[in-house]
Amino acid sequence: MKTKLISIILLFFLSASCSVHFHLDLLGKETMEEVILLKSAAKEKILMIDVEGLISSLPSSGLFAREGDLLSQIYYRLDKASEDPLVQGIILRLDTPGGEVTASDIIYNEIMKFKQKTKRPVVGLMMGTAASGGYYIASACNYIIAHPSTITGSIGVISIFPSVQELLTKIGVKMSVIKSGEMKDSGSSLRDLTEEEKKVFQGIIDELYQNFLDVVYKSRKNSISLEELKKMADGRVYTAQQALKLKLIDEIGYFDRALEKALSLASLRQAKVIAYSYYPKTKTNIYAMSLQDTSLLKENSFEKLLPSLKTGFYYLWLPQMER
Repeated sequence: MKTKLISIILLFFLSASCSVHFHLDLLGKETMEEVILLKSAAKEKILMIDVEGLISSLPSSGLFAREGDLLSQIYYRLDKASEDPLVQGIILRLDTPGGEVTASDIIYNEIMKFKQKTKRPVVGLMMGTAASGGYYIASACNYIIAHPSTITGSIGVISIFPSVQELLTKIGVKMSVIKSGEMKDSGSSLRDLTEEEKKVFQGIIDELYQNFLDVVYKSRKNSISLEELKKMADGRVYTAQQALKLKLIDEIGYFDRALEKALSLASLRQAKVIAYSYYPKTKTNIYAMSLQDTSLLKENSFEKLLPSLKTGFYYLWLPQMER
């Protein structure tokens, strides 16, 4: 009996060891493989990077979401590309309603650092949605192209403070909070916001909004005046045609046009298009998106998305928020 127990324990640890090794191999940066999406006789490469789903520093959910959070995924790819002299440009494919303020800003900053370090161009290609934080990130690109059916814009900031005060009252639950200062539990879901708290949070929103305006103006100042930008940056979304007319984007087109522009900015006649992937068999062509779990966003339901949103401030288009 004792021998059998020892055998079971050893088997457990051996299987656990194999499992950990397998997991680390999938997560490890060294396992990220280069996949050719469009062949070319040229040795030079144009890298395609996806910014897809909710922009967050939280890890993706799902069985195959082994790469970590979106922030890490993009950082790894930019870092790998910067070390490869044959990668002469990037097409940044955006399909996102936005997300966390900090995550959006870090991705924007990493793209700017890549451009400064390598002097290589980045072309933004907007897919179905590239709103709020998605547009914030696109502002780091040298050139922005949107598909004819793209929804973009939504320049603004939102913060979410759910309140369960009435629910707790109905079921007879009382909460006692002991705090060091009047504002210590500001934003608590256990009670409604006070007028003073609303003023404090509005001040934070205004500051983050100004930062958003500064980023967009830096990118579009040759096309849009600051006064014009403030008028259109009230949180509303725009179609690709409207965004082009307002000069928020540079052109309406498809992937082939984005590739032409990337080649032109990189002073190349041709190049192969590649992607970096942990799952090379799934990345077989230019329209194969990543394996990130975006089912919540596709359902476009605030009730389903809410558990994924942590307390904080967002550059996010969430159309069902006020229903």
